[in-house]
Amino acid sequence: MKIESVELLRVGMPLVSPFRTSFGTQSRRDVLLVRVITPEAEGWAECVAMAEPLYSSEYAGAAHRVTADHLLPRLFASGDVTAAAVASALAPVRGHRMAKAAVEAAVLDAELKAAGVPLGRHLGATQSRIISGVSVGIHDSVPELLNTVGRCLSDGYARIKLKIEPGWDIEPVAAVRKHFGDDILLQADANSAYTRADARHLAGLDPYGLLMLEQPLEEEDVTGHAELARSLTTPICLDESIVSAQAAHEAIRIGACAVVNIKPGRVGGYLEARRVHDVCAAAGVPVWAGGMLETGIGRAANLALAGLPNFTLPSDISGSDRYYRQDLTEPFQVNDGTIPVPDAPGIGVAPLPEILDELVTERETLRPAGRVSVRRVPVSDARSGGADEPSGGTTPPG
Repeated sequence: MKIESVELLRVGMPLVSPFRTSFGTQSRRDVLLVRVITPEAEGWAECVAMAEPLYSSEYAGAAHRVTADHLLPRLFASGDVTAAAVASALAPVRGHRMAKAAVEAAVLDAELKAAGVPLGRHLGATQSRIISGVSVGIHDSVPELLNTVGRCLSDGYARIKLKIEPGWDIEPVAAVRKHFGDDILLQADANSAYTRADARHLAGLDPYGLLMLEQPLEEEDVTGHAELARSLTTPICLDESIVSAQAAHEAIRIGACAVVNIKPGRVGGYLEARRVHDVCAAAGVPVWAGGMLETGIGRAANLALAGLPNFTLPSDISGSDRYYRQDLTEPFQVNDGTIPVPDAPGIGVAPLPEILDELVTERETLRPAGRVSVRRVPVSDARSGGADEPSGGTTPPG
């Protein structure tokens, strides 16, 4: 395809209520969107980098600048491109997988829309509906947690994931299991909050029949996860540690995980995410789709990926109303515990123009000939929180 221009948009998205994990609390998302314009079609993608470098070293502001200053010049220099060639064109830039993933995904969306092919079909999806789980953040008290979990189950979510950290782990897990019984699917996510020295304490989760314990140790400590896996009966799932298909292969080879969480932004894009899926499938390791509080742009693409055959566990792709009063796209809704995979070309959705215009805080347009324009909207003039920002409660991530 010939790329005529690329627009980078920053959007302020207030969450319905704050979401707390072991690395911090979010009340709003600073979203970086990438819009690729070609003569045949335009493609949209969402960068999942957070506002601060807490989940990973990437953050939205840096992702914006590296995309504008380093990734897009290399993309433009490569001439007419295909999505399959984007990764090699951007390879000279080290790291920045989330930013690269957004560029590749926008090109892929435009390419597939021009060809009339849905993303799910392109990736090899075999499922038309995705079983939806929900992630429940850290609460101030166990009774508040039980209320939230009860609402999630009433809404039809098929699996509950509890965020944990030292001081908020055994007690909340035990309380949820006791209150709701052995039949609910339950797992815990530590977001790297523990060390090898906590192995005996984490074994206290074993009696509660968890589907998995997700990323208990630092992302670099893959060997530590292998040691921990041998001391627990609860299966270990890796999230932050899996940054590529090669990383997945090595982690599985040494026994560091029995399950893998796939987040396309974390591994550098949907094409690499498919390779991670294939590596895990070949090893007999099940995978599931994680989430990063995406808007409908990222959520639609994640649903397409989650349709691949080795995604056999409930995803973290929840309904739009778990996050936002108004999504950027038509909202995704959970029915009978599932969400349909979009079947329109590309990712199957686009931003609602009036909502995007209301929430955008900055637009930067770039063309092969050079940067065209930068327009910033004062945050106070955009719907970015402030008096409208909710307080209290906990919103689960997708």
